[in-house]
Amino acid sequence: MDTELAQPETDALCASQAAHRPQAAHRPEERLRERVAIVTGAAQGLGEAIAHRLAAEGARVVVADINHEGAEKVAADIEHRYVRRAVAVRCDVTNEDDVAAMVSAAYEGLGRLDILVSNAGILIAGDIAEFAASDWRKVIEVNLVGYFLCAREAAKVMRRQRSGVIIQINSKSGKKGSFRNSAYAASKFGGIGLTQSLALELAPDGIRVNAVCPGNLLDSPLWVDSLYEQYAQRWGITPEEVRRKYEEQVPLGRGCTYDDVCNVVAFLASDEASYMTGQAINVTGGQEMR
Repeated sequence: MDTELAQPETDALCASQAAHRPQAAHRPEERLRERVAIVTGAAQGLGEAIAHRLAAEGARVVVADINHEGAEKVAADIEHRYVRRAVAVRCDVTNEDDVAAMVSAAYEGLGRLDILVSNAGILIAGDIAEFAASDWRKVIEVNLVGYFLCAREAAKVMRRQRSGVIIQINSKSGKKGSFRNSAYAASKFGGIGLTQSLALELAPDGIRVNAVCPGNLLDSPLWVDSLYEQYAQRWGITPEEVRRKYEEQVPLGRGCTYDDVCNVVAFLASDEASYMTGQAINVTGGQEMR
């Protein structure tokens, strides 16, 4: 997964730290037992948490990331914690050969492909008058074209199986424009359009396609180790006041957590969501209701 600039809304890019790593939890039912899942951008942050959660729910997981060393560490941790098969794959989601090899690692290595979580993404922000076209295109390439390539290759396998689930990790910026974030918001709006279009196209094949739109992950390493201090200096307030400022924007009064997002991802991946497709589910504490 590219790391041009850490993303303040989905935290798909922030580095994992021991204090923030997902913990194994006892679950009375493994809703995804023996299913095979791919998670892109899974070497760190939210992607790592999703990979752990799917494994805890019973899935065998392909941990895909442009950071192969990080992916290997996550896969090893999953195998140790859950006694569950996990495979690390280096994948640049903008590279068609890499994406095809990633899907092959699932289908040929683990026997099938039931779940794709398209999580890899980047954020490059800037004033529109100074935004380099190359940077704008890069955001679209990773966030939108990358999602398309992953979904396309996964659909080839899922169609043969006549079943499958594709989930995109989107953002609240996919529902509402984001200040000086034109490329990122455009990529996420496009992601929801792609999700809905694929849901229509793939429904006859028994494949469901949905998106998850998280809010600000205020307890993530990105915020704790970087953004609070940056915003405090910019606005002349304390880090605690920065947090309160963001919490006050949320009707439920707190930031989004990895568990909040993983709960929805696990549900959408399971048979409990068998009648849901083409949806973009907000996980924003009421901050975004469209």
